Amino acid sequence: QVQLVESGGGLVQAGGSLRLSCAASARTFSIYSMGWFRQAPGKEREFVAAISWNGGRKYYADSVKGRFTISRDNAKNMVYLQMNSLKPEDTAIYYCAADLEQTFTIASVDYWGQGTQVTVSS
Repeated sequence: QVQLVESGGGLVQAGGSLRLSCAASARTFSIYSMGWFRQAPGKEREFVAAISWNGGRKYYADSVKGRFTISRDNAKNMVYLQMNSLKPEDTAIYYCAADLEQTFTIASVDYWGQGTQVTVSS
């Protein structure tokens, strides 16, 4: 069982930055690939970014490439999402996810966090 708790969301103006954090409560944390999804009002949950178990590979949705950076600290059981140059269309609830298979589809995710709200004003 892996419990994930996100933090760091909030209200920011367009062009600003936020750093999301995800704390995982499991000694097996380091074997999971970790990722972030988001869900805007009236839209389906979508993939944002993922990182392999050792941080060696990173994946991003086209919409956030060059603006968002995912990282992890296995010693602290933490995953981060640095979000720069934020746009109003980035407004959504952001969810931390753990996926043993590193497939990162909605169906393949093993554990979800409760989500943290990010609102970008224009």
